[in-house]
Amino acid sequence: MLASLKKKETYSRYFASLKFSLYCITHPLDGFWDLTHEKRGSLAAANTILFLTLLVRILKLPYTSFMFMMVYWEGINIFLYLASVVFPLALWGVGNWGLTTLFDGKGTLKQVYMATCYGLTPYPLLQLPMIFLSNVITAEEAEFYVVLGSFSMLWVGVLIVAAMMEIHEYKMGKTVLFTIATVFAMLVMVFILLLFFSMISQGVSYFISLYREIIFRL
Repeated sequence: MLASLKKKETYSRYFASLKFSLYCITHPLDGFWDLTHEKRGSLAAANTILFLTLLVRILKLPYTSFMFMMVYWEGINIFLYLASVVFPLALWGVGNWGLTTLFDGKGTLKQVYMATCYGLTPYPLLQLPMIFLSNVITAEEAEFYVVLGSFSMLWVGVLIVAAMMEIHEYKMGKTVLFTIATVFAMLVMVFILLLFFSMISQGVSYFISLYREIIFRL
């Protein structure tokens, strides 16, 4: 009985934290403050929002009208397609947390991740109905579809900036500055990763050629 009540309470907290994402996207300043400082968010809800975002991106491929999205399936790698969201998200979290920690930022890596995922909420909310909309509107109404898509991405961007401002307790100017700095840090991390893997690849190639040379001499 006690275990059942505890499980019910856990589910209740999860759905409350997931529902709270709707408050965050309509009241971003109060919402993202409460998300971390009042503990109204949860890691499980953040993961759910990220999962829904990835799911909608997958659903867009086969079900969006060809008038808005031409898909060449032979060139699609679904893992790389999903990584185009997950990898930048990981770089953003690490880069933002690393920089703000050095300049009195109050947010933890977990809070940066949670707030960013909550900021993604408009994407599945708007992009999912847009999939169905793309199949019923005409070419003359295509501009509305494009504007709606752009609005969803702009909304996400504004929410993420607002989230960073609240969890780090920065002013707007400082938040914008560190947002730009985070993007630059992401590019630096990508360059370092590419350099690292290039060196690993060259090292492996060297030892393979050395092994072949030894075998040939023997």
